[in-house]
Amino acid sequence: MDYRTKLKNLQPGKDFFVGIDSDGCVFDTMEVKQKEFFIPAGIKYFDLFAISGLVRETWEFVNLYSVHRGVNRFPALLKVFELLGQREEIKNLDYKLPDLTALKEWISQENILGNQSLRTYYKQNPEPGLKKVLDWSESINTEIAGWLKGVLPFDHARSSLEKIREQCDSIVVSQTPLEALEREWKQNKLDKLVRMIAGQEYGTKTEHIALAAKNKYPDNRILMIGDAPGDLKAARDNNICFYPVIPGKEAGSWDKFYNEALEKFIRSEYRGKYENALLEEFSWALPVDPPWSRKTKK
Repeated sequence: MDYRTKLKNLQPGKDFFVGIDSDGCVFDTMEVKQKEFFIPAGIKYFDLFAISGLVRETWEFVNLYSVHRGVNRFPALLKVFELLGQREEIKNLDYKLPDLTALKEWISQENILGNQSLRTYYKQNPEPGLKKVLDWSESINTEIAGWLKGVLPFDHARSSLEKIREQCDSIVVSQTPLEALEREWKQNKLDKLVRMIAGQEYGTKTEHIALAAKNKYPDNRILMIGDAPGDLKAARDNNICFYPVIPGKEAGSWDKFYNEALEKFIRSEYRGKYENALLEEFSWALPVDPPWSRKTKK
């Protein structure tokens, strides 16, 4: 049975459905994964040592502190190099950045952006640039699996997941590889609190929700919980509710969800003024323009 069929075959057991992101939402892993694994591997595999400081600043903005937070690693990689190419410091150095045209072409025609699909595409299109991307991505998975231990959920996340399970069907909706998701959820004994763990192999987050919940529950009884604009997009694409876990205020967000937001969702009092106030705070936390660009504009 393929991944999409598993999602399609999920049948309602309760009257409400909740999709829950993982990295940076349930688990305090976004910063450590990007700063200790993604960025060092990127500097190494793309030979960026000469501009490592600028790479780190740009990479952290894209993947942690901007509207691009939570984007699949491959489009995020393109965005990092796009912003690097716009930086005056690099233009002044006359520094040649890697050519990722082949990666852009693959992304434009592939729905499931993962190592397996990239590996298959590379065998048919053996571009040197793609090999670097594949080596970079596979090395990250290997390093994280070998070194990253003891990741913990944010305060109040566990109790919220337990409360969700009592009243709602729920699944993990993530773009993290499935192997890493299953390992982290099992290590923390959270895997039994959800009906399914869906990673990048299952498709996009929008597709996860559409296949698992859309037309099985009323739209106002489906909720997506996430910490990134991609999670909000998945909710909006499916016309369902969204609860933001605010970056930098994760514990407080989960506390508010446990004590207030879940009950409003169950009572059909969530949409409208209440949700809009949460979304306004969320938008302030993740800006569009990088700090170096804002300084230039001033």
